[in-house]
Amino acid sequence: MDYTMYLKAFLVGGILCAIGQILIDRTRLTPARILTIYVVAGVILGALGLYQPLADWAGAGAAVPLTGFGNVLAKGVKKAVAESGVLGVFTGGFSSSAAGICAAVFFGIIIALLCKPKEKK
Repeated sequence: MDYTMYLKAFLVGGILCAIGQILIDRTRLTPARILTIYVVAGVILGALGLYQPLADWAGAGAAVPLTGFGNVLAKGVKKAVAESGVLGVFTGGFSSSAAGICAAVFFGIIIALLCKPKEKK
């Protein structure tokens, strides 16, 4: 078993999370804006071809955070544009990320049905 892959994933994922936490603690940015920045950064880095080498090296540490979602969107758009032309700009991101989005919605519904919400006090 290759434990270095676990270490790389932990370090890269941890660094991405630590940057987010620092942004929450030290700036006036809301968590929603920080999440949006992460997705957009993943799209930009993925479109420039800079994110995929990091994802290949760090594995889940780079693929699971929101920057990885942005990278998936960028890869999907690139592929769809190559296959369908300009229409791929609008369809590529959806087709490449559909499985992950569907899984998130499905499991969110399951958890909502199983758990009883409580009011914050």
